[in-house]
Amino acid sequence: MTKISPDIDETMLKESIVAVSADVSFASDHFPKYKLGPDNQILEEPRGDNNGPSLKEVLERETTQLSEQHKRLSVRDLASKFDKNLTAAAKFADEAKLREVASLEGHVLLKKLRDALESLRGRMAGRNKEDVEKAISMVEALAVKLTQKEGELIQEKFEVKKLANFLKQASEDAKKLVNQEKSFACAEIESARAVVQRFGEALDEQEKNPENSQKTQEVEELVEEVQEARRIKFMHQPSKVMDMEHELRALRAQIREKAIFSVKLQKELAINKRAEENKSCMLVLHGSETLGSCLQLKPRSDNAPSLSQSSIQWYRLSSDENRKEVISGANKTMYAPEPLDVGRILQADILSNGQKISVTTANPIDSAAGLASYVETLLRKSSSEFNVVISRINGQDHSLRSTHSFNVGKMRIKLCRGWITKSRENYSTSMLLCGARGDANAPAKSLFWQPRKGHSYVLTFESERDRNAAIMVARKHALDCSVMLGGPDDEM
Repeated sequence: MTKISPDIDETMLKESIVAVSADVSFASDHFPKYKLGPDNQILEEPRGDNNGPSLKEVLERETTQLSEQHKRLSVRDLASKFDKNLTAAAKFADEAKLREVASLEGHVLLKKLRDALESLRGRMAGRNKEDVEKAISMVEALAVKLTQKEGELIQEKFEVKKLANFLKQASEDAKKLVNQEKSFACAEIESARAVVQRFGEALDEQEKNPENSQKTQEVEELVEEVQEARRIKFMHQPSKVMDMEHELRALRAQIREKAIFSVKLQKELAINKRAEENKSCMLVLHGSETLGSCLQLKPRSDNAPSLSQSSIQWYRLSSDENRKEVISGANKTMYAPEPLDVGRILQADILSNGQKISVTTANPIDSAAGLASYVETLLRKSSSEFNVVISRINGQDHSLRSTHSFNVGKMRIKLCRGWITKSRENYSTSMLLCGARGDANAPAKSLFWQPRKGHSYVLTFESERDRNAAIMVARKHALDCSVMLGGPDDEM
């Protein structure tokens, strides 16, 4: 904001000091050297090169910039504009009062006219009476219009009053700002006057004592300090700062690449370590380590323990193998990974004759190709429908192999056959949904669904993709309903 000052002080300041801004680009990067000539005139020593602009040109350019700044809108102009608008708002308020008085007089005249017409209607008959009634209806219509005009007038009066208050407050703020800026300007002018006075006194003293070596030494020290300040300023140019920022960005990118490469190496080392451990194990996992496949424990040698007489338990391991999570119900030789296993390492512990054997997958479980896009397509629909066959009900084999519809909606899941509904439940904390973990004919195509406590199904889908997609879509809709949908004792 341009600071203002009284015209007299501003004129005196211009006459005494030629203002040069701090961002002037001088011709050289060192402080100029001066010497005293005849009649105590200050002369500048000649320089070897004079390629830059002269001091006169610099002063002319700075004077032009200052004149352009004075042409800008000042705070005093803003205050005067606010005062003019406040006066106009007051005039509008006076006009609104006059309109209100005229409106009141109009109501009185219309009432008197209507009373006169009413008295005439009682004495008239025939066509004259009809004319009087028409006149009465016209008077009533005029009264309605006048009432509407009064409403508009009241609204206009409210807006004008609101505008007047706003302009009054703005005018007061502008006046405060003018006074504040005026005080700042006066303080700066007084400071500049004091500096000029001290400088004049110093020059007078120097004229009286031209041989005072101490003053000369102080001036030389001041020149050296200014030159050092200019040197430091040139050292910290924006271009050098930008170069340092680019170097820092490049270093950060290199550190990020090294960190990614280090994590990748650690994962490869962990995979190689697990592969070496599995080679020395008497049991091995057969099957692809991807979603939609089925992993099966098989003996590697004749000395391997009998799996039928062993206790088996499957686990999920975190990527850094620091946490081990029990997969409740997964205690058979076969296990089909489900969407919750993606990115995790699976481990099977076999306990036989007091001996414990652990077998892990070489890599984390990968997602199936194209499954993510298929799930996104299903999520755009209000509900997704899959064809299933009921394999078990409440842990008992189901002999009928008829096809049912498994409908996954945004609020509930429904299992039906035609118009007969087997089960329909909203998402709740008692509902469970996960891959089949016990005995199943096709584990990769089967899932376990418990609509409510004490009632469960094992459903077999037409394909592995449908089974995994149904689990992912149901869990997403349940999460939208603030329900974490998983299997027994799963950590979501």
